[in-house]
Amino acid sequence: MITQKKWRLSGDYFENCNCDVVCPCLVSASAPLTARPSQGVCDVALVFHIDEGSYGDVTLDGLNVAVIVHTPGPMADGNWTLAAYIDERADDPQTAALGAIFGGAEGGPMAAFAPLVGKHLGAQKVAINYAINGKARSAEIPGILGMAVEPLPTMHSSGEVWVAIGHPVAPDKMAMAVGCSGSTYADHGMRWDNSGKNGLYAPISWSN
Repeated sequence: MITQKKWRLSGDYFENCNCDVVCPCLVSASAPLTARPSQGVCDVALVFHIDEGSYGDVTLDGLNVAVIVHTPGPMADGNWTLAAYIDERADDPQTAALGAIFGGAEGGPMAAFAPLVGKHLGAQKVAINYAINGKARSAEIPGILGMAVEPLPTMHSSGEVWVAIGHPVAPDKMAMAVGCSGSTYADHGMRWDNSGKNGLYAPISWSN
């Protein structure tokens, strides 16, 4: 693959899936992502906030993106259904840049997921509100998504459990988390409630 633009971004991310804590996909014994999800299927939202970023000469500072995934079985088996949501504040060049990066076309972490997608439901421009309150992360897309995670309870003095599981989004470290009450998604004929289910959050630093 020949990338067309040099790009980089840094910021914050969290995800909330419907697996019990801890998600078996993350610790599959035979190979990555081969374990069957706790509920048989995976329903997961990954939400990103970019503190600083650029795609060529296009600035991406302050923008948000959400990626919604449903898998009918183990994640490694593919046939994912994916929907994307791009910050409505993004202009046309920014929208194209975010689509290229988060769709995996320009390399980087999301390129690892692209071959597993069987059905892409497209990208919508929406209001995405992303917030960090202490150690908790939350995001809202009015009428579609309202999700939040907080650290998994621990006896560690930091109040967080950080692990390095090789997740493409943040391979070096991620904090184990749990979905807060009211963590829901409803769009494209899908409806989830991931309250009390598995979560993760981490700083991100990507480039091609």
